[in-house]
Amino acid sequence: MDPLQFVSTARVAIVAGKGGVGKTTVTAVLARAAIRRGLRVLVVELDGKPTLDDLLPGVDVQHISASAALGEYLDTHGLSRVAKRLASSGIIDVVATASPGIDDIVVLGKVKQLERSGRYDLVLVDGPAAGHAITFLLAAKGLLATVRGGPIAAQATDVAEMLADPTRCQVVLVTLPETTPVNEAVETAAALRDRVGVHLSPVVVNAVDHGPLLQADAAPEGSAMRAAAEFRNARRSLHATEQARLADELDLPQLTLPVVPGSVLDAEAIDHLADQWDPR
Repeated sequence: MDPLQFVSTARVAIVAGKGGVGKTTVTAVLARAAIRRGLRVLVVELDGKPTLDDLLPGVDVQHISASAALGEYLDTHGLSRVAKRLASSGIIDVVATASPGIDDIVVLGKVKQLERSGRYDLVLVDGPAAGHAITFLLAAKGLLATVRGGPIAAQATDVAEMLADPTRCQVVLVTLPETTPVNEAVETAAALRDRVGVHLSPVVVNAVDHGPLLQADAAPEGSAMRAAAEFRNARRSLHATEQARLADELDLPQLTLPVVPGSVLDAEAIDHLADQWDPR
């Protein structure tokens, strides 16, 4: 399949996965590859460190926090004086955390506003970890079950409509080819389908060690070279097994990114990874 076909069929892609699986890396690679296709891309980072600014120089990156989004929401609804007073006193943070679903709704409402602006072909959201992703995306349904009218209900309705429309929004699950992340990806996919009703894009399997098994016995027994080869073989076997299990348990196409040597990724590494999906 064309690995970028799904990002050109929806205007919002929310990247989600267990903490540590490489959501931010995948978001950056998707952004770089989509830009190569000529798409106007906005990357949204939620309440995190500004990592994507460093990984994507020259790309439009916007940081959205719940408190800032709530303040903007109040301001656009004629409550600018209240918003400023709440922000200066710190109460706005209390409101965002004390009202279940309010913080998620105003953040998703901001994403919806960006999607509707017409300025971007694709809004890529570096979303929350898998556990929070479910409550984050369920916020609209939860509020609609308790709030019957008013601007909050209208916002929740608009967000729910965006999430349910596959031409507007899809979720990209990210996992590693290891037992626990694969288990969580399968469980998250089921929850998102059954409880949220969002459309799932191909699942991204990150940091895969591809390649044939090495001839470990060609190195002297007990040598560091032999130990390294045996470790690499064990990892490659595990990755192949977990990818096969993921395919059996989750009926979604898989996209893969190779493991990158070293502990730190930079903008150049993101460009090289983007070659996997859109060669220059």
